[in-house]
Amino acid sequence: MRLKLTHLGRIVGITVSLASCLTLIKTVEAVKKEDFKTCSQSGFCRRNRAYADDALAQPSFKSPYIILKDSVKLGDSKVYAEVKNTETDVLLTLDLFILQDNTARIRINEKNPIKPRYDDHAQFTIANQLIDSSVHKTSRAKDGVITILLDNTNKRKVIITSEPLRIEFIVDEKPIVSLNDRGFFNFEHLRTKESHKPKMVEKTNDEGAIELVEAESEKDLWEESFKTWTDPKPNGPESFGLDVSFHGFSHVYGIPEHSSSLSLKETKGGEGSYDEPYRLYNTDVFEYAADTPMSLYGAVPFMVAHQKDMSAGVFFMNPAETWIDIVKTKPEQKNTAQKAFSFGKKVEDTKSTQTHWMTEAGVLDLFVFLGPSTKDILRQYHAITGTPSMPQMFAIGYHQSRWNYINQRDVLEVDSQFDKHDIPYDVIWLDIEYTDEKKYFTWDIPKFPDAIKMEEELEHKGRKLVTIIDPHIKRDDNYHICQTAKDNGYFVQQPSGGDYEAWCWPGQSSWVDFSSPAAREWWKSEFGFDKFKGTRENVHIWNDMNEPSVFNGPEITMQKEMIHYGKWEHRVLHNLYSVLTHYSTAEGIKERTKVAQRPFVLSRGFYAGTQRYGPIWTGDNMVDWESLYYTNPMILSNSIAGISFSGADVPGFFGNPSPELLVRWYQAAVFQPFFRGHAHIDTKRREPYLLDEPYRSITRASLRERYALLPYWYTLFFEAHKTGVPMMRPMFMEFPEDEALFTTEDQFMLGSGMLVKPVTSEGTFAAEIYFPGDQPWYDTQTFEKIQHNGYKTVEAPIEKVPAYYRGGHIIPRRERARRSTSGMKLDPFTLVIALDNKGQAHGELYLDDGETYDFESGAYVRTQFIYNNGVLTSKNLHEDPSSDAATKYAASIKDVRIERIRLLGVEQPEHIHVVHPDATRTPVSFEYSVATGYLTIKDPKTLVSQGGWRIEIQ
Repeated sequence: MRLKLTHLGRIVGITVSLASCLTLIKTVEAVKKEDFKTCSQSGFCRRNRAYADDALAQPSFKSPYIILKDSVKLGDSKVYAEVKNTETDVLLTLDLFILQDNTARIRINEKNPIKPRYDDHAQFTIANQLIDSSVHKTSRAKDGVITILLDNTNKRKVIITSEPLRIEFIVDEKPIVSLNDRGFFNFEHLRTKESHKPKMVEKTNDEGAIELVEAESEKDLWEESFKTWTDPKPNGPESFGLDVSFHGFSHVYGIPEHSSSLSLKETKGGEGSYDEPYRLYNTDVFEYAADTPMSLYGAVPFMVAHQKDMSAGVFFMNPAETWIDIVKTKPEQKNTAQKAFSFGKKVEDTKSTQTHWMTEAGVLDLFVFLGPSTKDILRQYHAITGTPSMPQMFAIGYHQSRWNYINQRDVLEVDSQFDKHDIPYDVIWLDIEYTDEKKYFTWDIPKFPDAIKMEEELEHKGRKLVTIIDPHIKRDDNYHICQTAKDNGYFVQQPSGGDYEAWCWPGQSSWVDFSSPAAREWWKSEFGFDKFKGTRENVHIWNDMNEPSVFNGPEITMQKEMIHYGKWEHRVLHNLYSVLTHYSTAEGIKERTKVAQRPFVLSRGFYAGTQRYGPIWTGDNMVDWESLYYTNPMILSNSIAGISFSGADVPGFFGNPSPELLVRWYQAAVFQPFFRGHAHIDTKRREPYLLDEPYRSITRASLRERYALLPYWYTLFFEAHKTGVPMMRPMFMEFPEDEALFTTEDQFMLGSGMLVKPVTSEGTFAAEIYFPGDQPWYDTQTFEKIQHNGYKTVEAPIEKVPAYYRGGHIIPRRERARRSTSGMKLDPFTLVIALDNKGQAHGELYLDDGETYDFESGAYVRTQFIYNNGVLTSKNLHEDPSSDAATKYAASIKDVRIERIRLLGVEQPEHIHVVHPDATRTPVSFEYSVATGYLTIKDPKTLVSQGGWRIEIQ
C-alpha cells in the first residue's frame, strides 16, 4: 500500500484523538527524498567509497590483502586459502567452489571473529542442493597463482593471484569477470571499541598548517545519526566492499528495485549518470520518483552483463543494506591508475563495466555465472535460488482492487457491474478497511456481516477474493493475534528486552519476527479456516508493508539495532524480512486444505527467492505518463533478476487518470505478467465499466485480449517455472547479437513469439518500433505482414497497442468470451501460426488443472506444434505420457479440441485434410484472405490431449 498518514509529524489534525488521526488522509505530495539516506549519510557506504577513491588517487596503490601461500588447500572442485590484511594482520578465510553449469561460489569470512558474523540467510535463499562440478583434480598452484578449470575443454578457468588477492574468470583466454581488479576489496573485521586504533591522515587546515585527523574510513564506526535517529551500532564496523569488473561489457542489468532504466546507468561520472550509487534496501517510498537509483520496496543483489557473444552474472547473496557504484570505460578513457590495477598482469585495453559493491554486514558470499547466454545465466541463478512457482490460472487473469471497497454490498455490486457490461475479471480485492480497527485476521462485521456468503456468491461465478494481511500487529491485549504473539515471544525485540513497538496503520504496533521458526509456524496456522473466520478456499492473501514499513522509524522502516531470533540485529537481515513474510503466508495458504492448492500471495517487499512464493508489484506509483513509461523497464529489471511474476498498479495508484491514460495503461498491462487495477482511497472510482464510450469498449477489448492470450501466458509461466526464463523479456534476450537492442526498454518480447510496444506518451497515435532479425512480423489485430529490419513507424490509434507475432512461432489462444478463467477450462483453442521466411513455425501448449500440485506428479498435457512443408503436426512432450496421472488428466479434457487455426503468411491452398491418429483423412473447410495473406482453417476437430494427428495443406 502507501505511506499516507504518518510518521508522527505527518499526521493530519494533531489535536484529534489517535483513533481519529489514523482514519484521516494526508494530501498527496511528491516523494520526500530527505527522508531517505544518501551514500554520504550512510557510514559504511561513505567509508567504502572513500576507500575506493583513495585507491584510485594513488597510482602505486596495491591492495593490502594477500593469500598466505602455505594455507592453500586444493580439493576436487574447490580451493581453501587464508587471506591476510597486511595493514591490520587480520586473517580471513577464502573458500572457492566450482559448481556445475559454469557457476562458481566465493565465500570470504573472518577466520577468528570475536563473535560470529551473520550467515543464516542461506537457508532461506538457496533452494536447491549445490552440486560440485564434475571436473576433478584440475587445480594447480604455481608461483602464487592458482588455476582451476571450469570444464574439460580448458576454455573456462579461474585464476587466483595471491599477492595481492585477485580472482579472474577467463573464457577463451579472455578475462570476463574480475574480483578486486581495482583493489577496492575492504573487509571490516569485528573489534571492540577499546582495542580499535583509528587511522590518522595528514590534512591541511584553513590556516595552511598540516594536522593529523581521522581518516574518512574511521567515520561512524560505532554510532551514526540520521535526522532525529541514532544508530548505536553495538557491533561496530562490519561492512565489506568489493569491486567486480566485467571486461568487454558496456551494459549491465538487474539489481532491482529501482525506478530507473533497463541498462543500468553510471553513478560516478559519465553521460547521463547518477550522482549516487544504486541502493538495495527495502523501503516504503511514498510516491516514488522516476529515473533515480533510490531504493524501493525490493532488493535483489543479482546483476547480468551482456555483450554480443556472451553474458555473465554475479549474485551477492547477502540481505543487508547494499550500495553499488557503476563506472563504464572505453579504451581511451582508462587512466594510468586504472591500468595499474592489473597487478603485473596484461589487461586487454577494451571497454568494460566496473562495479563496486558495498554491504553493511555479514559475510561475502558471491556466485559468478558464466552463461554463456543470458538465458543460461538465468537458469544458473535459478538453480541456486529456485524457479518461480507455478501460479493458479486465475492469478494471471485480471484483478480488480481499490483502497477500499467499503462493504459487502459494494463488493457484490462491483462484481455484478463487470457482468452487466461483459467485462471479464477473476479477483476482487479488499484493502485494510475490511478489518476491525486494522486488526488482521478479523472482519469489520457491520460492513461485512456475512463474508462467507459474499465469497460463495463470488465462487459461484468462479471468482476469488483477496484480503490484505500485513506483518504489523495492533497492540491490543484483547486482540488474540497480539496476545498470542506477546505470550510466545513472536515479535521482534528491543535491544534492552521487550517487544519492539512503533506506528503503522493500526497505531501502536509490533512486528512478527519471521526469522523465528516458531513464529513462522504460528503464522501459517492462523490462515486455517478454523482460525481465520469468514474465509474459505477462494480467499487469497496480500502482504503489504513488509519491507517492513514503520511510520515513525528511520527511513520509514525498522531501526537496525532491533533484535531478531538468534539475537541477530535487524541490520543483518533487513532485506530478508519481506521474503520470510511472503513464505510464511504462502505456506499457510497451502496447508489450510487437505489437498494443497497453489497459494496466491502478493507481496510488496521482495528479495532473492521471492519468486518461489508468488507475485509482487511495483508499489505506490503515480497516475501519469512518466510512471506508465517506467513500468516497462521496472518489470523487465525484475524479470532479469528472477522476479518474473510482477506488475504495476493500473492505471497508477495516486491521482485520477484521463481516459486516454487509463486506456493506454490497460493496453500495456495486457502484456505484463501481473495485471491488477488498483487505486488510492482519495481517487474517483475508475472501474472499467464506469468509462464513457469509446473508452469502455476499448478497455473491454483489452481485457478480452488478455483472456484470449491466457493459454500462451500459462505456457510461458510453465517455461519460467522449469527454466527461470521470464515471460516478459528484454529485447536483447531474444536477439542477443543486435547491439541496437541492448538499451531498448520501451518495447519488449512476450515469450519468444510476440513483440509489444506500449504507447506511453500523451496524444500519441503512431509508434516507432524496432523490428529485429530478418524474419517477418505480423500485426496481432490485422495480421498485416511486416518484413523489415530496423526502425519503422506504425499507426497506433487509441484502440490499438502495437503488438506483433514473430515469424516462425505458433501462439495458442482461447477466443470465446467468458466472465472469468473458470469458464474457460474446457473451451476449445485457436492456434495462430506465424510463418517465417521458410514457411516454418513451432510453438507449445501447456495445460494442467490450474489449481493443485498434481502437475508435479504428471497430471498435465504438454504439446509441441510444428509446421513445416505445408504440414502441421503435434508432438507429445510429456515426460511420462503413459503414467496414471497423465492419462487421468488427459481423460478429463478429452473433448477439448482445436476449433480454429490461423496461418499467417501462407499462399492460398487448394485442399486441407486432417490425418487422424488412425490414419483416416478428413477434409476441412477454410477461408483465405487475399488482401492480408492469411488462412483460417475451420474446426479441424483435432484434440489437444491426443498426439499423432497432422493437418496437410496442399
